[in-house]
Amino acid sequence: MVLAGICLAIPFGAMLWVDSYSRLTPAFIGIPFFYWYQMLWVLVSTLLTVVAYVLVRRNEQARRGGGRS
Repeated sequence: MVLAGICLAIPFGAMLWVDSYSRLTPAFIGIPFFYWYQMLWVLVSTLLTVVAYVLVRRNEQARRGGGRS
């Protein structure tokens, strides 16, 4: 459960640390770093949320003794 919480907290930390991405370079296909970094975190956040969901579901199933498959 702690690992699931960490997966959900990582994107918040990355987005709240504005100094790490408040610049224009390096540009990617003409898009300033500031914008493509945030769009990349949309995808990374989705992946981390899926990982957290799977971890929580496995934990719930283990607590119930296997339950449904």
